[in-house]
Amino acid sequence: MEKVELRFLRITYSHTHAGAYALILSEVKGDRRLPIIIGGVEAQAIAIQVENIKPARPLTHDLFKNISDTLGVNLKEVVINDLVEGIFHAKLIIEQNGHEVEIDARSSDAIALALRFDCPISTYEFILSAAGLKVEEGDESESETASEEGSGTGGSKPPSAMTLEELQAELETALESEDYEGASKLRDEIKRREPSN
Repeated sequence: MEKVELRFLRITYSHTHAGAYALILSEVKGDRRLPIIIGGVEAQAIAIQVENIKPARPLTHDLFKNISDTLGVNLKEVVINDLVEGIFHAKLIIEQNGHEVEIDARSSDAIALALRFDCPISTYEFILSAAGLKVEEGDESESETASEEGSGTGGSKPPSAMTLEELQAELETALESEDYEGASKLRDEIKRREPSN
């Protein structure tokens, strides 16, 4: 079966599933996107890695990475290998001492681990043909703007309306309460306002 290499693109709010998120993977050599619906906890596990937020204690995926590093186990590749009744299935290709094994995994966990191990993500052409979306010129920026406008941190003011001091205070509060998703949005807004070097 023909494999297609993917890369992590972003996470957005799902417009079709209340309280869920869409994990968007992008075809490396092409213009198709693979949206995978995931829950809030799974989105947070991915977001803290993407935003390089360091939690006070290791989260589950960080623990897996620490154990793997200690035992000399390497995650070589993540493959989204099946689509059954709208649910994506994945496998981890793991290597230790030259011996390779495949382990079944949820796609959200597999992507969270791929980002931590910095390993390739791929799928098969039949999956991308069935569930992939082709993005036309201009669609990308409009959807990003819409998702940014719809995002907030749960406070009464959107981040774009806060002062820099308010943003810093909200960021500290979000980190203390382990709201890493909200923290990443606040951090993005703070970075956006910083003068470019």
